[in-house]
Amino acid sequence: MKPSFEVNNGLRFIRQYGRRSLAVLASVLAFPAFGAVKVESLEELLPYLDDDGVEVVMAPGTYRISTKDIKKKRFGVLDFEERAYVLLPFEGNGSTYDFTGVTLEVETGVFKMFGNKRVHELVVTGNENELKNLTMVDVGSVYDRPNKGALNVCIDGRDNRIEGFHISSKGSYPYGYGDAFGKGGNSTIPHAKHSSLLVRGLRNHVKDCTIIHRTYGHAIFMQAASYPTIEGCYVEGEVRKTDDMLAETSGPAYDIDFMTVWGYRLPPGYMMSLGEAGIRAYDGGTTMVDGEIIKRGTDNPTILNCTVKFMRTGVTIAHATGKKYVEGCVAIACENGFSLGTGGEVVNCSADCAYGPVYASTYERDKRYNADITILPAAVPYYNGSKSVAYIGGSGHYITLRGAAEALEEGYGIKVGGDKNNIRLLHGNLPNQNDFKAFDFELDNQTDYPVVLSEKSSGVTVRSKGEVRDQGTGNRVLRN
Repeated sequence: MKPSFEVNNGLRFIRQYGRRSLAVLASVLAFPAFGAVKVESLEELLPYLDDDGVEVVMAPGTYRISTKDIKKKRFGVLDFEERAYVLLPFEGNGSTYDFTGVTLEVETGVFKMFGNKRVHELVVTGNENELKNLTMVDVGSVYDRPNKGALNVCIDGRDNRIEGFHISSKGSYPYGYGDAFGKGGNSTIPHAKHSSLLVRGLRNHVKDCTIIHRTYGHAIFMQAASYPTIEGCYVEGEVRKTDDMLAETSGPAYDIDFMTVWGYRLPPGYMMSLGEAGIRAYDGGTTMVDGEIIKRGTDNPTILNCTVKFMRTGVTIAHATGKKYVEGCVAIACENGFSLGTGGEVVNCSADCAYGPVYASTYERDKRYNADITILPAAVPYYNGSKSVAYIGGSGHYITLRGAAEALEEGYGIKVGGDKNNIRLLHGNLPNQNDFKAFDFELDNQTDYPVVLSEKSSGVTVRSKGEVRDQGTGNRVLRN
């Protein structure tokens, strides 16, 4: 006799879905182990997405959502904000979905099939669900433009876990320039972004996921997320020299003579990520938890043992509130390694300064962050237009920078206040993000890099193995 769970589940399924469910019931009865339900197609999977307490195992294989499927209206329901169509909405509670050996392909042409709405491939809105080991591949070109925007995965609800996903994202516009020509409301080239993974809701957890990010957008980002955890993830984007962008003889950037959104022509000599942040937190957003729509920022994020490569930032959680904790993370060849804003800790982390600083203060008002960062030798040729190893402004911090002699690059330095020389902040652009005062904090420089205490520094205590150039007032300089 089959376990009662399977029989009852199968009978309920027939009552709800009629004769079309017979194929699914057959697969249920053929898979008795542990009461799990086995499905062998996306059509068989769909009815289980709003069920509570089910364990679903999908048969290994490659499954595709195509533009033909959308024309036949097989996939796509409006999200709770009515701003995006969702292809696979997971709305149940306490369920497990095992996608080991499963590859889900989504044609990039699907991103143009829903009018002036975004397209979200997979969204979780229920509670206490576990989704694991799904490979997601966007099939098409990196230049395939969505009508409005796209997203691979979004997590709402509470206490959900996405584990072992492998996401290869493609399809955004423009691709190949990073944020030089716009990222928000203003732009010199209208854009349609595509991010990979959005964490919202309460106590949601992203674990051991890999994102191969080939789109203009964020890899992992948080909005309206309370106590999120991102653990053991690997993110890899792409970078490009501004010199190579300026060498183009056709295309959208050439057509506007490379005039950036910052109000000046794109400068040579910088390396830019073609995506946005590796891991990022925002101070606003909308989520749904237990059926309630909530508007709020992100609070109390925990980032553990993640590696981010070739992105605009490694881990930037400056706009989150509460306890901000980052441990065991590595930023490789990013435009910026870590940024905490006010409060929080960076513990036992590392980064190189090949393309930008290992740490950068976000605002002059940043206070009381503690950071312990090891500066790594770069595995790529240095192309850091700012020549900044780290940039520290604000007050009340304790920062330790470590690094072996082989990590040293001539002409680079640790900047304390003053001009960042960031590509986005030239010619007086965005003055609230540049030329900071730096005061009343401690810096322990255990590297051979020089420390430059700018004219805007005061009351800073520096212990340094490298040379210290003190242009400020009332600073205290000690030798390591």
